[in-house]
Amino acid sequence: MENLSDKNEKATSGSVAIEGVTIKTVRETKKLTQLYVASVVGVTTDTISRWENNRYPTIKRENAEKLAMALEVNLDEILRHETACPSEEVVENELPQPKKKNRRGLLLAILIIALIIIAAFFILSNMSSPVAAVRWIPKYSAPGELMPVQITVNRMDNTSRGLIIKEKLPPGWRLVNAMPPAASGKAPSEEIKWLIPGGSGAVRISYVVQLPQDAALDTRAELHGTIFVHTGSINRAEAIKGNDRVTIAPLHWADSNGDSRIDDSEIMPAYYITEEMKSLALDWSGIEAIWSGSGYSWDQTRKEFKVTK
Repeated sequence: MENLSDKNEKATSGSVAIEGVTIKTVRETKKLTQLYVASVVGVTTDTISRWENNRYPTIKRENAEKLAMALEVNLDEILRHETACPSEEVVENELPQPKKKNRRGLLLAILIIALIIIAAFFILSNMSSPVAAVRWIPKYSAPGELMPVQITVNRMDNTSRGLIIKEKLPPGWRLVNAMPPAASGKAPSEEIKWLIPGGSGAVRISYVVQLPQDAALDTRAELHGTIFVHTGSINRAEAIKGNDRVTIAPLHWADSNGDSRIDDSEIMPAYYITEEMKSLALDWSGIEAIWSGSGYSWDQTRKEFKVTK
């Protein structure tokens, strides 16, 4: 059954046309699963399948940018480039012919407009950053629990200079571990920093934080992140894109739909994350136990999850 977000993809003012065959080819060539791509973009695997089969050839530009980052390619490589049909060509004889004395003024106006468009293109090209960073965090996490966070830094071209990533944790949160190791951030609410060397392609930053035991339920916490890029003689500071808020609730971080279960559609994304971050103290055995059972509950007194058999 199509969800609301899928239907909204069909016609949006900020939409772009994508080429499904190219997307599928790139994903399979890079040996990326639909689950992984869906997790990065923030949609379902059914949506990724529809995009690859051109069920929704036009999607939101924001989702297209996330999709390009997940596939580690430039956005332009997955867009569909169409040419106008012959039937849309204008027949010259059907157009009213301007008077000769007005032709010079018309040509001058067209030339001025063309120069403005070219100048705007070069300005925008110089303003666009060759690097983008996107954060993934789970929708829910419980007080005192460990929670994974991932930041994907996508370098569009060869960035010879290094990059700086900074993350500001909410009050009371504690950095447990990070890969690559963070330059700082051991104290609660301290700004975490990473220095990424120059190069090309995508870089993944993974880290685990622990929420405070006294975190209030039914509240939302927010992360603030910045990427610093040196391009030419200009230093740019841009906000990290993607998710930045998590709801504090009696729910496990792997329970993405918040139904107090970890079902088959949720276990694989959780597996990929914990496998990629297996050196960072995430509890895979607890996740697998909840998946094997019929659900789980939250013990508010002990601040821990109990598996329902």
